[in-house]
Amino acid sequence: MKYSLYRFLFLSFLCILGVTNIFSAEKRDPVDYVNPFIGTDFFGHTFPGASLPFAMVHLSPDIGTKGWTYCAGYIYSESSIMGFSHTHWSGVGMVNGGEVLLMPTVGDKLQIVPGSLKNPDEGYRSRFDHAHESASPGYYSVLLKDYGVNVELTSTKRAGFHRYTFPKANNARIILDLGHQIGNMSSGENSELKIIDNNRIEGSKSAGLGNVYFVAEFSKPFAYYGTFDASYVTPESGGSIFPYKNAEAGNKIGAFVNFRTSKNEQILVKVGISYTSVEGARKNLHTEIPDWDFDKVRNNAREIWNKELSRIKIDGASEDQREIFNTAIYHSLLAQYISEDVDGKYFGSDHKIHVAKGYDFYGSFSCWDTYRSQHPLLTLIAPDHVNDFIKSIVAKTKNYGWLPAQHFLNVFGESMVGDHLIPIIVDAYMKGYRDFDVDFLYNAMRKKALENPSPPVPEYAGRSGLDYYKKLGYTPVDKVTEAVPNTLELAYDDWCIAQLAKELGKNGDYELFIKRAHNYKNLWDPKTQFMRPKKQDGSWLEALNGRDQEIVKNGEHSYYKYFDPLLVGRRPNRHYTESNAWQYIWSVQHDVQGLINLFGGTKAFTKKLDTFFEMSPIITPPKYVGVVGTIGQYVQGNQPSHHVAYLYDYAGEPWKTQQRARQVTEELYRIGPGGICGNEDMGSLSSWYVLSAMGFYPVTPGSTSYAIGSPLFGEVKISVKDNKTFTIKALNNSKENKYIQSATLNGEPMNRTWISQEEITAGGILIFEMGPEPNKKWGTGKNSAPPSMSGK
Repeated sequence: MKYSLYRFLFLSFLCILGVTNIFSAEKRDPVDYVNPFIGTDFFGHTFPGASLPFAMVHLSPDIGTKGWTYCAGYIYSESSIMGFSHTHWSGVGMVNGGEVLLMPTVGDKLQIVPGSLKNPDEGYRSRFDHAHESASPGYYSVLLKDYGVNVELTSTKRAGFHRYTFPKANNARIILDLGHQIGNMSSGENSELKIIDNNRIEGSKSAGLGNVYFVAEFSKPFAYYGTFDASYVTPESGGSIFPYKNAEAGNKIGAFVNFRTSKNEQILVKVGISYTSVEGARKNLHTEIPDWDFDKVRNNAREIWNKELSRIKIDGASEDQREIFNTAIYHSLLAQYISEDVDGKYFGSDHKIHVAKGYDFYGSFSCWDTYRSQHPLLTLIAPDHVNDFIKSIVAKTKNYGWLPAQHFLNVFGESMVGDHLIPIIVDAYMKGYRDFDVDFLYNAMRKKALENPSPPVPEYAGRSGLDYYKKLGYTPVDKVTEAVPNTLELAYDDWCIAQLAKELGKNGDYELFIKRAHNYKNLWDPKTQFMRPKKQDGSWLEALNGRDQEIVKNGEHSYYKYFDPLLVGRRPNRHYTESNAWQYIWSVQHDVQGLINLFGGTKAFTKKLDTFFEMSPIITPPKYVGVVGTIGQYVQGNQPSHHVAYLYDYAGEPWKTQQRARQVTEELYRIGPGGICGNEDMGSLSSWYVLSAMGFYPVTPGSTSYAIGSPLFGEVKISVKDNKTFTIKALNNSKENKYIQSATLNGEPMNRTWISQEEITAGGILIFEMGPEPNKKWGTGKNSAPPSMSGK
């Protein structure tokens, strides 16, 4: 009897414990599922530090600064830290950032250089281990093992907040290193600093993308202070430090401040930055962090992130899926950076100070990466910011006197093919975002599509190979670098201009640009069934046919002599942008039906598409670092492949889109530091996952349609504008049940493979019935395919 009673009580306890655990799990907020370490290993190039959505400050640890591996400053596989700087780019392939570094140290010897990864004792860097490191949205902490200092970081939009917990020490220090920089991009100007008093240092860091001004305030007065110049050794002292000197200028300068600390004493440092002036940095700091309450700032950051992340809620997902999904939203919202001060001042592309009145100014657009999925996602989940993106483009076009393409801050250059601010503008306009000067932007994009720039705008700011493109209808390989994608992407950009022209009633322009949108056909080779490089004289680039590849020099231009569909190659010789002919054949997003027609119909098209996914991922040497995350020749780690899984929707075989989209989401996105299969590229890979996991993807930004894939979760609720909710339910969904059997939209049968922005933002409910085998009748009828420029 006693045994039965004890057994009953024990089982009851387990039940209560289980209910408690379930209740605790339900209480977890979306912010609790975010893991900022996802993407910090391999080539994700993300950073784990503290930041807010749409912010200027991205305060994060730096581990290395030289080489492509350290584009974000941090790599998970290393074990020592140089310090904590305030600017980082999320997932880019550009080695840049790391401005205004702070590093707390302890010890009698003052070190003014960081030292190396191989030998941290050469400088002020410290060893650490991941067991004593943590990160969450808006917060980062780590124990510096060499010094016994615990570092905590949080931030506001324009200011970073440091909390250092020191051991008992007579020589506790904080190093401020303005010579520190990720990469070697330089403006050629000096950095400057001034130690204003015993609690404040101000100055500017000269960086390749423009000056970063700062104001740093310390919660405890300095016991000692001084400056250093790591590029200069005095003949008298044989050293580079200048005790009690209160100002310094140079390119490898910094400051040190000393303290006497008791055990577990906390010293706080708050740092405001600005791209306009020290006064701007001071205003930013005092407005956003007026006191010394670190925990209040940290908690506020958590609340801001949780609110943004809660715009999409999911159910019917595993814990791992919740972590991947919420982190993907986090990275998607992290990647657009404001550049204006709290009073609206920003540094313009004309090198003058301007004021953004009533909007946030966004200084950078990595648009070759972000136009495809990140910006379309933000039209759904960040409606309060979309008009500001476009107003920022208006402002910088006015300041610069020309519509730029991909750029970071005020460094303009057509570094990537295409003209992809255009689809960002047109996509926003077509989706109902119209609080900006559309006529001005239309005239700017039209001018750029028809003319080369005139001084003072540099020639390189124009469309690459424009004169050839206008005359020949393509850009020739013997004259233009990456000539094939340049033609394809300009044709797509022209299609976007045509859509806007039509909306604005400019019928003549519509006819002009819709004709140019067909230019992709001029590189179609029906014999090889590839978009093939073509010379200026109209002949195809000769096929390799077993010969050794050569490089042809034509003045300043050079290119690979022979056509090889599996060759990616190296710039400036390559025919395709970061891809090969297999990967770029599908880059006709605006006219998939036209591409199908070139193949001679859906049968040949899907046969080539099947082969693409099923063939070997091996490319012709040299290997290329961007060919990662592969399924056959499909490359999820780079943008040109991102829409390809959805092309079966256009060809009457949507079940293959469902299979491939589900395969990519399940196989190539994972938890942990190595969870992103390629460069995150300012939210590009993450936004692809967010959209595809919800069950749809924008194949053609500039239109309002999304192609349907395979929803990953049982239920998704999207909070869209005007306080409406769009719900997606996948009944009977599972890893095996990835195929759509039927669908209803707001209670009405739906037998098409696309949905529109208007249908989503109106609110409502889309229900899919899922199953383990394809239903080859669903989504295959007349008018079931997503819209395309050409008819069948």
